[in-house]
Amino acid sequence: MIKVVTPSRLHLTLIDMNAELGRVDGGAGITLESPCLEISATEADTIEVFGGDLLLAGRMQRAAQALLPAGKGIKLQIKHSLPDHVGLGSGTQAALSAAVAVNRIYGLGKSIRELAFAVGRGGTSGIGVAAFEKGGFILDGGHKFKDKGAFSPSSASHVPPGPVLFRRNFPDWPIVLVIPNGKGAHDAEEVDIFKKYCPVPLAEIQEISHVILMQMLPALVEEDLESFGKAINHLQTVGFKKREVELQSQPVLDIMNYMRDNGASGSGISSFGPVVYGIVGSVKEGKRLQQETQRMLDESLGGKALLTKGMNRGADITGGPD
Repeated sequence: MIKVVTPSRLHLTLIDMNAELGRVDGGAGITLESPCLEISATEADTIEVFGGDLLLAGRMQRAAQALLPAGKGIKLQIKHSLPDHVGLGSGTQAALSAAVAVNRIYGLGKSIRELAFAVGRGGTSGIGVAAFEKGGFILDGGHKFKDKGAFSPSSASHVPPGPVLFRRNFPDWPIVLVIPNGKGAHDAEEVDIFKKYCPVPLAEIQEISHVILMQMLPALVEEDLESFGKAINHLQTVGFKKREVELQSQPVLDIMNYMRDNGASGSGISSFGPVVYGIVGSVKEGKRLQQETQRMLDESLGGKALLTKGMNRGADITGGPD
């Protein structure tokens, strides 16, 4: 039996949704210790998926189908699930979990990046694929625009994950993770948003690049939480992330602003949301903010506030074919 435990991830921002220099996408993200996705897998005659919701099970079934040798099958048991379309990268983690199980059971010998391309993940953001592979803080370099041909989300893109330009262990800073009930933009709605807002003005791309290169990355290397938080806050106000933030409901925006004003060094929306995160300086501070944001959720959208931290390794893949 194969067991796969994958991390979730925060997607901090897309970088270049203008393509003036011939590249598009690129992004920054943080791998999270929790929540996680856990599955077990064994060889079978057909594809069987048990547990989890239908959407997650469907993703795993399609991923397995893309890789299984002719006439072979697999039994997948979802033991711990991730919420879908909230900004934690569940689609990539689900697809790659099924893919690595098939890869190991049938000895296909493919790399994580080869598996990602085979199951259609990483075509816009490479953060989820790199999080699955190595964890930590990740900066990816996007794609050649001539290869991709359009501004589009991963679900509508058919190119391999972009190159990882920078990967570093994330400091032991507590992260308050707020998961409201509801879903962010996805599928056709997501495609339409890319069409509506892209290309983003070049000046905003230059601003994002400046903040990442000269504030966020040095702060990470020097473990300067205050400067890292300022970079997070800045990124909510510019580029494609600004458009993602503007799509959020007022209760989600209230939680993001509350965290920023009440102890978080930086707070933001992950991907299309509605997940909100705040990075704090101590577990005590994190527990306080967790309680306060849980109260805000209980009074508005419902949902769950968690206290987590960065995870500096990729998915745990154990066991072998029966």
